[in-house]
Amino acid sequence: MAANAMSGETSCLATQGLRCRPRSIVVLKIYLALLALVLMCRTGFAQVPESGRWQDLDFSEEEMNSLSSARYHDMLHDLAGKHRLDDDRMQLRRIRRISVGLVQAAIAVKPAVALWRWEAHSTSDPAYEALCMPGGKLLIGTHFLRRLALRDGELATLLGHEIAHALADHYRETLSAVRQLNSDHPDRALDTLMEQLETDLSLQLRLSKLNRIQEAEADQLGMSLAHRAGWSAFSMVSFYRKLARVDPPSFIDWTHPSATSRLSMATALAILYEQ
Repeated sequence: MAANAMSGETSCLATQGLRCRPRSIVVLKIYLALLALVLMCRTGFAQVPESGRWQDLDFSEEEMNSLSSARYHDMLHDLAGKHRLDDDRMQLRRIRRISVGLVQAAIAVKPAVALWRWEAHSTSDPAYEALCMPGGKLLIGTHFLRRLALRDGELATLLGHEIAHALADHYRETLSAVRQLNSDHPDRALDTLMEQLETDLSLQLRLSKLNRIQEAEADQLGMSLAHRAGWSAFSMVSFYRKLARVDPPSFIDWTHPSATSRLSMATALAILYEQ
């Protein structure tokens, strides 16, 4: 952008050879700000906290949270029937204690989530590692915690990552993408789309690029939440180092960035946090 010192005019956006004066720049900025506000107010658009990436969402938050809550409590009921729910009381207390500060950090980033009915439970079922469903529903596998031998700061990084997925509406975005890929059946119900996502391997492969983007966002946003909650950057890097040791170098996961790249990202962010 070049300035004309003699006339005081500023050259900015050129359209059909015309130059914009400073007042035009102000009007343009106001217009762009209003446009962004309109887009955010539309139910179909949202922005990922901190990264700023735009999302196209087909479902309301209320619809998504309601169905996720029902599924979450079905899972809890099933685990309780197997005597696998909250059966390690010490780990459960630890998970809930650490999650309190992370939830407060999440509310600072996105105040609307203060209205969510946050829950945290644990399970000894080795089929579960860690998840946070829409609406703030945490379920953490104690087998996974013992496998990685996570200290408190490392556990905070794991919880921050999972909370970040819910905060960023990643699951709602993924199901919206499923609906858009099912253009021949635009009225397919949300629970049907959930089942399709869980069972259709070819669909999962088609969504792999989006999944990797979401996982990278959750890594970064999760570290930000842990940092806001007062956990050390060293603990965050230590978590990703342990994760890299668990995944062998030959392991290929089309839904996540490589463990090496995640560790590199964590190390770079930790340097920024420690400055």
